[in-house]
Amino acid sequence: MTNPDLTLIAVLLDRSGSMHSIKGDTQGGFDAYIAKQREQPGSVTVTLAQFDDHYERVYSNVPIADVPPLDLQPRGVTALYDGIGRLTTEIGEELAAKPEHERPGQVIVVVLTDGHENASKDWTHHAVKEVITRQESEFAWDYLFLGANIDAVAIGEQMGFKSTNSITYAASPAGVTNAFAAAASYTSRKRAAAPGAKVEGFSDADRAGAMDGK
Repeated sequence: MTNPDLTLIAVLLDRSGSMHSIKGDTQGGFDAYIAKQREQPGSVTVTLAQFDDHYERVYSNVPIADVPPLDLQPRGVTALYDGIGRLTTEIGEELAAKPEHERPGQVIVVVLTDGHENASKDWTHHAVKEVITRQESEFAWDYLFLGANIDAVAIGEQMGFKSTNSITYAASPAGVTNAFAAAASYTSRKRAAAPGAKVEGFSDADRAGAMDGK
């Protein structure tokens, strides 16, 4: 049996050059997301990866109390499929290598981007959809998709993200802040829910807030 008191939060952040305009907002939003999870009972470890046309695992399985402030350095272009595919497969392999009682009872993957895929070499959206669907159906992972300058619900569905768990946000201070706040609220609800219980996704109010209230 997996550890019901342990949650792994894996975050994949776009650090492509276009993120420069919302760099500070993204750093603040991520830090606020982590702070919100620190307030809730239960053990949490955090894994962070960033991508442009290169993928980087920044840290792995860090206790949430020890997660440092985000340092985002935008550059390059957007290999979104490669980032999602690589993070998912790496974490899956790492968890498979652990004894079952050391595996987290919940895995929540948060993906944030500010634009369209344009640089992946190893993964297609079909392959990403296949791996996300497998992790959700076989291992009950949860995925959240936050996207600016795109229709995140439509693009997310193409990659296997549930429409209820995908949100479009404005590339603005309020949009970024509210998108992270919506993700934090969902994560808190998920962590507090009984195993297997249905958890509501993003609300209409969440979506309006993420679009600057428009």
